[in-house]
Amino acid sequence: MQIPDQTIGLLGGGQMAEALIRGLLAARVVAAEQLVVIDPEPARRAYLEAEYGVTSTDDPAEFAGSCTVVILAVKPQMLSMVAQNYGPLFTEAQLLISIMAGVPIQTLAESFPGVSRVVRVMPNTPALVLEGASALSCNDKTSAADQEICRAIFSAVGLCVEVPESQLDAVTGLSGSGPGYVYTILEGLIDGGVLAGLPRPTAEQLAIQTIYGAARLARESGQNAAQLKAQVTSPGGTTIRGIQVLEQNQIRAALMDAVEAAAARSRELGG
Repeated sequence: MQIPDQTIGLLGGGQMAEALIRGLLAARVVAAEQLVVIDPEPARRAYLEAEYGVTSTDDPAEFAGSCTVVILAVKPQMLSMVAQNYGPLFTEAQLLISIMAGVPIQTLAESFPGVSRVVRVMPNTPALVLEGASALSCNDKTSAADQEICRAIFSAVGLCVEVPESQLDAVTGLSGSGPGYVYTILEGLIDGGVLAGLPRPTAEQLAIQTIYGAARLARESGQNAAQLKAQVTSPGGTTIRGIQVLEQNQIRAALMDAVEAAAARSRELGG
Protein backbone atom coordinates (compact mmCIF):
# COMPACT_ATOMS: atom_id res chain seq x y z
CA MET A 1 0.00 0.00 0.00
CA GLN A 2 1.24 3.46 -0.91
CA ILE A 3 0.54 6.43 1.36
CA PRO A 4 0.10 9.52 -0.80
CA ASP A 5 -0.43 13.04 0.52
CA GLN A 6 1.09 12.26 3.91
CA THR A 7 4.35 13.42 5.46
CA ILE A 8 5.72 11.02 8.05
CA GLY A 9 7.86 12.53 10.78
CA LEU A 10 10.20 10.39 12.85
CA LEU A 11 10.90 11.91 16.24
CA GLY A 12 14.25 10.31 16.89
CA GLY A 13 16.75 9.11 14.31
CA GLY A 14 18.03 5.93 15.94
CA GLN A 15 18.21 2.36 14.69
CA MET A 16 14.47 1.67 14.71
CA ALA A 17 13.76 4.94 12.92
CA GLU A 18 16.34 4.03 10.29
CA ALA A 19 14.77 0.58 9.89
CA LEU A 20 11.39 2.20 9.25
CA ILE A 21 12.90 4.60 6.72
CA ARG A 22 14.65 1.76 4.91
CA GLY A 23 11.52 -0.41 4.88
CA LEU A 24 9.17 2.35 3.79
CA LEU A 25 11.41 3.32 0.89
CA ALA A 26 12.16 -0.28 -0.15
CA ALA A 27 8.44 -1.13 -0.19
CA ARG A 28 7.66 2.18 -1.93
CA VAL A 29 5.08 3.01 0.71
CA VAL A 30 6.28 6.61 0.57
CA ALA A 31 8.90 8.61 -1.31
CA ALA A 32 11.95 10.04 0.42
CA GLU A 33 10.52 13.56 0.25
CA GLN A 34 7.60 12.39 2.43
CA LEU A 35 9.92 11.56 5.35
CA VAL A 36 11.20 14.05 7.93
CA VAL A 37 13.51 13.18 10.81
CA ILE A 38 14.33 15.22 13.88
CA ASP A 39 17.34 14.29 15.97
CA PRO A 40 19.67 16.35 18.18
CA GLU A 41 22.85 14.85 16.66
CA PRO A 42 24.01 16.72 13.54
CA ALA A 43 26.09 13.75 12.37
CA ARG A 44 23.10 11.42 12.59
CA ARG A 45 20.89 13.83 10.64
CA ALA A 46 23.56 14.23 7.97
CA TYR A 47 23.93 10.46 7.65
CA LEU A 48 20.19 9.85 7.22
CA GLU A 49 19.91 12.63 4.65
CA ALA A 50 22.87 11.33 2.66
CA GLU A 51 21.94 7.66 2.88
CA TYR A 52 18.19 7.86 2.24
CA GLY A 53 17.46 11.30 0.81
CA VAL A 54 15.10 12.24 3.65
CA THR A 55 14.71 15.70 5.14
CA SER A 56 16.02 16.35 8.64
CA THR A 57 15.81 19.16 11.17
CA ASP A 58 16.60 20.00 14.77
CA ASP A 59 13.77 22.55 15.07
CA PRO A 60 10.69 21.18 16.90
CA ALA A 61 8.34 23.79 15.42
CA GLU A 62 9.55 23.13 11.88
CA PHE A 63 9.20 19.38 12.44
CA ALA A 64 5.69 19.58 13.90
CA GLY A 65 4.53 21.95 11.20
CA SER A 66 5.64 19.66 8.38
CA CYS A 67 4.22 16.29 9.48
CA THR A 68 0.77 14.73 9.20
CA VAL A 69 1.93 11.48 10.83
CA VAL A 70 4.34 11.53 13.79
CA ILE A 71 6.19 8.43 14.98
CA LEU A 72 7.65 8.72 18.49
CA ALA A 73 10.83 6.68 18.02
CA VAL A 74 12.55 7.48 21.32
CA LYS A 75 13.10 5.63 24.59
CA PRO A 76 10.19 5.69 27.05
CA GLN A 77 12.23 7.53 29.68
CA MET A 78 12.32 10.49 27.28
CA LEU A 79 8.53 10.88 27.27
CA SER A 80 8.42 13.75 29.76
CA MET A 81 10.99 15.80 27.85
CA VAL A 82 9.37 15.07 24.49
CA ALA A 83 5.92 15.97 25.82
CA GLN A 84 7.23 19.26 27.19
CA ASN A 85 8.93 20.22 23.93
CA TYR A 86 6.36 18.93 21.45
CA GLY A 87 3.08 18.70 23.35
CA PRO A 88 2.08 22.30 22.55
CA LEU A 89 3.04 21.83 18.88
CA PHE A 90 1.08 18.72 17.89
CA THR A 91 -2.50 19.19 16.76
CA GLU A 92 -5.71 17.37 15.85
CA ALA A 93 -4.48 17.23 12.26
CA GLN A 94 -1.76 14.74 13.17
CA LEU A 95 -1.84 10.99 13.69
CA LEU A 96 0.45 10.09 16.60
CA ILE A 97 2.17 6.68 16.58
CA SER A 98 4.34 5.61 19.51
CA ILE A 99 6.84 2.76 19.62
CA MET A 100 7.87 3.61 23.19
CA ALA A 101 7.69 0.33 25.08
CA GLY A 102 5.29 0.21 28.01
CA VAL A 103 3.74 3.67 27.56
CA PRO A 104 -0.08 3.29 27.50
CA ILE A 105 -2.32 5.07 25.03
CA GLN A 106 -3.97 6.99 27.87
CA THR A 107 -0.59 8.34 28.99
CA LEU A 108 0.24 9.37 25.43
CA ALA A 109 -3.11 11.15 25.06
CA GLU A 110 -2.52 13.04 28.31
CA SER A 111 1.05 13.92 27.32
CA PHE A 112 -0.02 15.30 23.93
CA PRO A 113 -3.45 16.84 24.60
CA GLY A 114 -3.65 18.51 21.19
CA VAL A 115 -3.74 15.09 19.49
CA SER A 116 -6.81 12.84 19.49
CA ARG A 117 -5.75 9.98 17.18
CA VAL A 118 -3.19 7.80 18.97
CA VAL A 119 -1.68 4.44 18.04
CA ARG A 120 0.68 2.37 20.16
CA VAL A 121 2.99 -0.14 18.44
CA MET A 122 5.29 -2.82 19.83
CA PRO A 123 7.91 -3.70 17.18
CA ASN A 124 11.00 -5.85 17.69
CA THR A 125 14.63 -5.60 16.64
CA PRO A 126 14.49 -7.88 13.55
CA ALA A 127 12.77 -4.88 11.95
CA LEU A 128 16.37 -3.73 11.44
CA VAL A 129 16.62 -6.34 8.66
CA LEU A 130 12.98 -5.87 7.58
CA GLU A 131 11.90 -9.11 9.29
CA GLY A 132 10.26 -7.63 12.37
CA ALA A 133 7.12 -8.61 14.21
CA SER A 134 4.97 -5.63 15.23
CA ALA A 135 1.64 -5.41 17.01
CA LEU A 136 -0.43 -2.23 17.06
CA SER A 137 -3.35 -0.93 19.08
CA CYS A 138 -5.41 2.13 18.18
CA ASN A 139 -7.56 4.36 20.32
CA ASP A 140 -11.23 4.87 19.44
CA LYS A 141 -10.54 8.19 17.71
CA THR A 142 -8.52 6.64 14.89
CA SER A 143 -10.25 6.05 11.58
CA ALA A 144 -10.05 3.06 9.27
CA ALA A 145 -7.73 5.12 7.08
CA ASP A 146 -5.46 5.83 10.06
CA GLN A 147 -5.27 2.13 10.83
CA GLU A 148 -4.40 1.34 7.22
CA ILE A 149 -1.57 3.87 7.36
CA CYS A 150 -0.18 2.25 10.50
CA ARG A 151 -0.39 -1.23 9.04
CA ALA A 152 1.33 -0.07 5.85
CA ILE A 153 4.19 1.52 7.82
CA PHE A 154 4.95 -1.48 10.00
CA SER A 155 4.26 -4.10 7.34
CA ALA A 156 7.16 -2.50 5.48
CA VAL A 157 9.53 -3.88 8.14
CA GLY A 158 7.98 -7.33 8.59
CA LEU A 159 4.79 -8.82 9.99
CA CYS A 160 2.18 -6.46 11.49
CA VAL A 161 -0.88 -7.54 13.48
CA GLU A 162 -3.53 -5.56 15.34
CA VAL A 163 -4.42 -6.47 18.93
CA PRO A 164 -6.35 -4.86 21.81
CA GLU A 165 -4.08 -2.73 23.99
CA SER A 166 -4.70 -5.15 26.86
CA GLN A 167 -2.68 -7.74 24.92
CA LEU A 168 0.37 -5.57 24.21
CA ASP A 169 2.15 -6.66 27.39
CA ALA A 170 1.82 -10.26 26.20
CA VAL A 171 3.17 -9.17 22.81
CA THR A 172 6.12 -7.57 24.59
CA GLY A 173 6.78 -10.80 26.48
CA LEU A 174 6.62 -12.90 23.31
CA SER A 175 7.86 -11.06 20.23
CA GLY A 176 9.27 -7.91 21.83
CA SER A 177 11.59 -9.84 24.13
CA GLY A 178 11.61 -12.99 22.00
CA PRO A 179 14.79 -12.21 20.02
CA GLY A 180 16.68 -12.33 23.32
CA TYR A 181 15.37 -15.84 24.00
CA VAL A 182 16.32 -16.95 20.50
CA TYR A 183 19.85 -15.58 20.86
CA THR A 184 20.20 -17.42 24.17
CA ILE A 185 19.13 -20.65 22.44
CA LEU A 186 21.51 -19.86 19.57
CA GLU A 187 24.42 -19.50 21.99
CA GLY A 188 23.53 -22.84 23.53
CA LEU A 189 23.41 -24.58 20.15
CA ILE A 190 26.79 -23.14 19.19
CA ASP A 191 28.35 -24.24 22.46
CA GLY A 192 26.75 -27.66 22.00
CA GLY A 193 28.34 -27.98 18.60
CA VAL A 194 31.74 -27.10 20.07
CA LEU A 195 31.21 -29.63 22.87
CA ALA A 196 30.42 -32.28 20.26
CA GLY A 197 33.70 -31.51 18.44
CA LEU A 198 32.97 -28.80 15.86
CA PRO A 199 35.19 -25.73 15.39
CA ARG A 200 33.34 -22.71 16.80
CA PRO A 201 33.04 -20.84 13.45
CA THR A 202 31.52 -23.92 11.84
CA ALA A 203 29.16 -24.46 14.78
CA GLU A 204 28.07 -20.83 14.58
CA GLN A 205 27.35 -20.99 10.84
CA LEU A 206 25.35 -24.20 11.19
CA ALA A 207 23.39 -23.03 14.24
CA ILE A 208 22.40 -19.69 12.67
CA GLN A 209 21.30 -21.32 9.42
CA THR A 210 19.40 -24.02 11.31
CA ILE A 211 17.35 -21.47 13.28
CA TYR A 212 16.80 -19.32 10.20
CA GLY A 213 15.79 -22.27 8.03
CA ALA A 214 13.52 -23.79 10.65
CA ALA A 215 11.74 -20.47 11.18
CA ARG A 216 11.30 -19.94 7.45
CA LEU A 217 9.94 -23.46 7.01
CA ALA A 218 7.48 -22.86 9.87
CA ARG A 219 6.30 -19.66 8.22
CA GLU A 220 6.02 -20.97 4.67
CA SER A 221 4.97 -24.62 5.02
CA GLY A 222 1.49 -24.05 6.44
CA GLN A 223 2.18 -26.74 9.06
CA ASN A 224 2.19 -26.20 12.80
CA ALA A 225 5.19 -26.73 15.06
CA ALA A 226 4.09 -30.17 16.22
CA GLN A 227 3.74 -31.40 12.62
CA LEU A 228 7.14 -30.03 11.64
CA LYS A 229 8.75 -31.59 14.71
CA ALA A 230 7.22 -34.96 13.85
CA GLN A 231 8.84 -34.84 10.42
CA VAL A 232 12.33 -34.68 11.90
CA THR A 233 11.87 -37.16 14.78
CA SER A 234 12.24 -40.68 13.41
CA PRO A 235 11.62 -43.61 15.80
CA GLY A 236 14.62 -44.25 18.02
CA GLY A 237 16.62 -41.60 16.17
CA THR A 238 18.98 -38.81 17.13
CA THR A 239 16.45 -35.98 17.22
CA ILE A 240 14.00 -37.66 19.57
CA ARG A 241 16.88 -38.43 21.93
CA GLY A 242 17.89 -34.78 21.91
CA ILE A 243 14.28 -33.67 22.46
CA GLN A 244 14.06 -36.07 25.38
CA VAL A 245 16.94 -34.20 27.04
CA LEU A 246 15.26 -30.84 26.34
CA GLU A 247 12.04 -32.09 27.92
CA GLN A 248 13.92 -33.44 30.94
CA ASN A 249 15.30 -29.92 31.38
CA GLN A 250 11.81 -28.43 30.93
CA ILE A 251 12.71 -26.16 28.02
CA ARG A 252 9.07 -25.56 27.05
CA ALA A 253 8.13 -24.65 30.60
CA ALA A 254 11.16 -22.35 30.81
CA LEU A 255 10.18 -20.53 27.61
CA MET A 256 6.57 -20.20 28.77
CA ASP A 257 7.77 -18.81 32.10
CA ALA A 258 10.10 -16.38 30.29
CA VAL A 259 7.26 -14.97 28.18
CA GLU A 260 5.00 -14.68 31.22
CA ALA A 261 7.73 -13.00 33.31
CA ALA A 262 8.57 -10.49 30.56
CA ALA A 263 4.88 -9.69 30.09
CA ALA A 264 4.50 -9.11 33.82
CA ARG A 265 7.53 -6.81 33.81
CA SER A 266 6.02 -4.88 30.90
CA ARG A 267 2.85 -4.38 32.95
CA GLU A 268 4.95 -3.12 35.88
CA LEU A 269 6.80 -0.63 33.70
CA GLY A 270 3.57 0.57 32.11
CA GLY A 271 1.98 1.08 35.50
